[in-house]
Amino acid sequence: MIIRLAVARVAEFLSAASPVVLQSGVPSSYKSPSHDVLLQTAIEAGQAAGALLRRYAGTGFLIEYKTPINLVTDADRAAEQCVIDHLKTRFPDHHVLAEEGGRIDKGQSPYRWIIDPLDGTTNFAHGYPAYCVSIGLEYEGRCILGVVFDPTRNDLFTAFEHRGAHLNGRPIHVTETQTLDSSLLVTGFAYDIRETKRNNLDHFAKFALKVQGLRRTGSAALDLCYVAAGRFDGFWEVRLNPWDMAAGSVIAREAGGRLTDFNGNDLSIYGQELVASNGHIHEAMLTVLNEAPSET
Repeated sequence: MIIRLAVARVAEFLSAASPVVLQSGVPSSYKSPSHDVLLQTAIEAGQAAGALLRRYAGTGFLIEYKTPINLVTDADRAAEQCVIDHLKTRFPDHHVLAEEGGRIDKGQSPYRWIIDPLDGTTNFAHGYPAYCVSIGLEYEGRCILGVVFDPTRNDLFTAFEHRGAHLNGRPIHVTETQTLDSSLLVTGFAYDIRETKRNNLDHFAKFALKVQGLRRTGSAALDLCYVAAGRFDGFWEVRLNPWDMAAGSVIAREAGGRLTDFNGNDLSIYGQELVASNGHIHEAMLTVLNEAPSET
């Protein structure tokens, strides 16, 4: 019931919204499916995949290992196909970039759906309830839509460019925390943490001494949504993939957040660095991230 009401609120908000204006301030002239159709389809796909994940969590699943600490389950693949089927039924000419299946490019559509069917696979495999379905949409290389559904909490995060961000149909916004001393931050570690020196451990140690609290949830998409919802003040990570960031970056930005790489440049989901914050602590986070490596 909560999710149905949330979907209704989002659709009502979008139908009443004004025409799209790009971040440059130039009105958009492209012809496209209506915003509420795009968003509603993504919501339905995310909820269907989330229901599928709940069933797998209850009945069991198979695990394969890409590397010793990078695993995939048959639930990942089933949820991904579920999302793609929903999207392709409505938008057969749209491109797809998905974590497990890679690129599906057909035709000349300016749209690309970017899908992580199970962000937090290790959590899922261990029965730890911190994972989600993440669905982002690019238009001509610009992320314009994000849907993240957490099936363990029935949390539905949604955003459309210039329309704000919502949690279960209610507007959300980043915090007003002003200093690192008062901040709760979150981060993550890549699957190749054992093989690379650029493993985020040095940054983790530095922030641990400067902030009020530091967490690691195991889901970058949820971390971005939690910044958007004011549950965290900031998030950083290295060695991310486009499907880790696409949906959550739209949600965090539409909630008033600032997103960059470690040098303060505008975020590209095809880069591997991400800093997301409430804006107030962003420069302080960049300063820490660009400090010289600690002596060992």
